[in-house]
Amino acid sequence: MQLSTGYCQAAGKKGACCALGFAMEMGIDLGTASVLVFVKGKGIVLNEPSVVAVEKDSRKVIAIGEEARRMVGKTPGNIVAIRPLRDGVIADYDITEAMLKYFIRSICGSRTMVKPRVVVCVPSGCTAVEKRAVTDAAVQAGSRKTDVIEEPLAAALGAGLDILQPRGHAVVDIGGGTTDIAVLSLGGIVLSESIRTGGDKFDEAIIRYIKRVYNLLIGERTAEEVKISIGTAIPGINKGTFGIRGRDLMSGLPKTVEVTSQEISEALAEPIEDIIATLKYVLERTPPELAGDIAEHGVVMTGGGSLLHDFDVRITRETGVPVIVADDPISCVAKGAGRALEEFETVASNWVPLKRAGAR
Repeated sequence: MQLSTGYCQAAGKKGACCALGFAMEMGIDLGTASVLVFVKGKGIVLNEPSVVAVEKDSRKVIAIGEEARRMVGKTPGNIVAIRPLRDGVIADYDITEAMLKYFIRSICGSRTMVKPRVVVCVPSGCTAVEKRAVTDAAVQAGSRKTDVIEEPLAAALGAGLDILQPRGHAVVDIGGGTTDIAVLSLGGIVLSESIRTGGDKFDEAIIRYIKRVYNLLIGERTAEEVKISIGTAIPGINKGTFGIRGRDLMSGLPKTVEVTSQEISEALAEPIEDIIATLKYVLERTPPELAGDIAEHGVVMTGGGSLLHDFDVRITRETGVPVIVADDPISCVAKGAGRALEEFETVASNWVPLKRAGAR
């Protein structure tokens, strides 16, 4: 099987973005669940799952992105579909580098003479070693220069918040692998917390619940479909039912069961409570003047996890603070990286810290 040829939306044709010889600048949201790429002056040009299919023995890459995602749970014995990023950080360096290289080349073209400048978003809890791994992977994948920006800062920028003013803003960014919660003011992060709870933990909780209650084994894709369709953050809310197909652990045969939104709410209780408890902890430590601003203007939610039904309502009920889900929350981090590119001189001094790597 051959890798599919990447399509660059920015240029409107394959491999033409960088062929003119100018240096492209792009912001990359390198997420556990998906990779989004923002190109300066063009907007979001790529949104692909962070999945790579490889041969087990040779480690040869078979497919990347959406094509690889379709293989999850359906591969033969000699092929495995993996996520090279876990909990918001690189779990498999070589595969991450191959994935980045593929995405960058699909946008810029393989024969460009000018390497792009890249800003990559990382969770606020990343260590210096983890940040270095990200910058090194991007450089090896073909970037000319790589900077990192913390995800809550990028999320705030992408949500359109004017974080340069002396006013408190609170952001809850719920990604696939991590949730980043931060209070921002005057262009920087005042305080933040990052927990390794996100959309993946929601899916895992659903899988465990279905296994425990129904003795039915389901995969990640099915759990995600259930979460999107009838998952809710508030117990007792009726969002309907969903027919789940899986393998009966008793008989080993295929089986279908109907689950309700109330059951899925019960399954999701623990990761939801973890996120809310972390938000409360951050708000309790917030300086009083900034806390007053947040009470007035509310908390902004970004990331795919913020789309869980009634999550914003649940947070408002438990904290007493109004909650606003950003427009297009999934793209906020990538858009924020792009806004940082466009306002580099103003924002760069607040990146914590700037980890830069030159081309090698």
